Amino acid sequence: MGTLYLVRHGQASFGAADYDRLSELGERQSERLGRYWAARGLRFDAVITGTLRRHAQTWAGIARGAGLDLSPLEWPGLNEYDSEAVIRAILPKGHEDALGSPKSPEGYKAHFRVLRDGLRQWMAGTVSPVGMPDYTDFVHGVTSALEHVRSGHVGQNVLLVSSGGPISTAVGHVLGLSPDATIDLNMRIRNSAVTEFQFNPKRHHLLTYNTLPHLDNDECRDWVTFA
Repeated sequence: MGTLYLVRHGQASFGAADYDRLSELGERQSERLGRYWAARGLRFDAVITGTLRRHAQTWAGIARGAGLDLSPLEWPGLNEYDSEAVIRAILPKGHEDALGSPKSPEGYKAHFRVLRDGLRQWMAGTVSPVGMPDYTDFVHGVTSALEHVRSGHVGQNVLLVSSGGPISTAVGHVLGLSPDATIDLNMRIRNSAVTEFQFNPKRHHLLTYNTLPHLDNDECRDWVTFA
């Protein structure tokens, strides 16, 4: 049996013009996770990441904290869906600004309420967000990464750095969950959270989901974020 550690990227820049970069806190979350693993003697035989900047920055922070020197395999199928495209796909034309600012509590809640509805429709095949794959192709991008791990890394520790959508999709696939249950997982996953699978050549088994062992202390009480 091997163990696959799936890590959601550190806090990114929600509400900024460019979301795809870690905040200062996101950098600290990532490096803290690396230091936590190093203190416990955990080493990795292979690393797989999506191709987004926040994935690369998260891996770089983990590597700094843990003193790791591995070249990651970049896997485009581990990239996040485009949440803005999902929202635009279900809003009436000309109402793109109806949500207001995501920096306000009301705007934040409205953003994720509409996103949840858009994800349901995308997963059901009733909308096709511009620039995004069909949901079946999105799932294939995630499951093909799991198949790669099962076929090439049995008995090894593998780190996978991605985003909330692909990680919740992986868990939903392994557990056979409904679309709504998979969306619920997606909406609750935290920045730099760790999910663990054990795997053999035939299947993955879920061990943990959405844990933050590296932030479980008074010093990091305010480091827990979701977006």
